[in-house]
Amino acid sequence: METLIGEGKTKQVFSYDSDHVLLRFKDTITAGDGAKVNIMENKGVINAQTSALIFRLLERNGIRTHYVGMYDERTMIAKKLKMIPVEVVLRNIATGSIVKRLPIKEGEIFDPPIIEYFLKDDSRHDPMLNYYHLEYFKLMSRKEAEVVESVMMRVNEVLRDIIRKMGFELYDFKLEFGRLGNELIVGDEITLDSMRVRDPKTGRILDKDLYRKGYDLKTVKEAYEEFLSKLEKVV
Repeated sequence: METLIGEGKTKQVFSYDSDHVLLRFKDTITAGDGAKVNIMENKGVINAQTSALIFRLLERNGIRTHYVGMYDERTMIAKKLKMIPVEVVLRNIATGSIVKRLPIKEGEIFDPPIIEYFLKDDSRHDPMLNYYHLEYFKLMSRKEAEVVESVMMRVNEVLRDIIRKMGFELYDFKLEFGRLGNELIVGDEITLDSMRVRDPKTGRILDKDLYRKGYDLKTVKEAYEEFLSKLEKVV
């Protein structure tokens, strides 16, 4: 492994060459802005493989990402981006923070989907941003935000379609973006840590909400493994 140049709650970033980095997915699972932390055996491998499959799917559908290939089973080779510290969330069906913040009921359908921006700042619990905040903090211009939103909508079409083929429903997901020259492209990861997926027939949860709601790690891991197994069959 090359030199460690950065580390977050669930990934380590290593230097690789002048244009690429290595993203090593850890077995850590967290909730509550890092207040709750556990080790879930093999989670890094599951999430690396899930991310790789989804990034490949997006690339095949003309959506640019930082994905290049796999270094090993839990480590991704990625283009070196200048990451923007913003989480962009697209919501198809209401759940999570939006039903606490606004007079919206659990399960309400958003048509068209709702897109929200949040500053990556655990100490402030990831405050919500609008275009004016994005421009004030020099995170992205309004024009760039509009480009990001068009990418989010396109990713949503691709992800919803594939997840429905698996027999599930995509409630919401978050993406992070980085700059490669003058272009904004999708970075970070796309896993069950960063999207909400439900069984439409039973309402069964398959994502990190299981961990947030206090289910045991065995149940969480089995859900992640089931999702990956079904994803492998359809992409």
